[in-house]
Amino acid sequence: MRISQLSAASGVPIPTIKYYLREGLLPPGEQTSATRAEYGAGHVRRLRLIRALLEVGRLPIASIRKVIASVDDESLGMHDVLGTAHYALAPAVEAHDDDEEWRRARAEGDRLITDLGWRIHPAAPTRDELAQAILTLDRLGMPATGEALRPYAAAAIDLVVEHEIGTIPLDGPREAAVEALVVGTVVHGRVLDILRRLAQESVSARFFGVPES
Repeated sequence: MRISQLSAASGVPIPTIKYYLREGLLPPGEQTSATRAEYGAGHVRRLRLIRALLEVGRLPIASIRKVIASVDDESLGMHDVLGTAHYALAPAVEAHDDDEEWRRARAEGDRLITDLGWRIHPAAPTRDELAQAILTLDRLGMPATGEALRPYAAAAIDLVVEHEIGTIPLDGPREAAVEALVVGTVVHGRVLDILRRLAQESVSARFFGVPES
């Protein structure tokens, strides 16, 4: 297909496609003449992934480039490819290794991960995210021990094992797997938060609200 057809098939404007080509995010098409190139289904898939990373994941171009590079690196296994996307989605958290409270919160989070038997890379940014959350709760007078967080961990692992991991297509193009991971992590994360807040309102109404007549 020509670039105009690629634009129509993907919903991405032609100037944006040309920008992705210049940035190396989208592989060049097959050159059929000095001014024309042909594109295929792989380009449509790549544009879908870029849109997911940009519009759903809200990632900057530099982070998108890292994820794309991991997709294209055939020496990387799927766990590493998905991990690159996962880490790119993680918000930046500044570690404070010289702060005793931070070190305690980080140790509490690391201990929980170890006790759960979860295989998490030592440098995973989610470790610092967890430490920041524990530290915030501590400073608000709501100490969060590993034991207090276990119900959340149990709910999370059940959701991932029983539902989420099965939505990632592992028997097709790697772009599709990463796209599913990004959309699932971000959008389903929002859905989970919304449903939790709805549940809180419902339970509050049941226990503290005016009885229904």
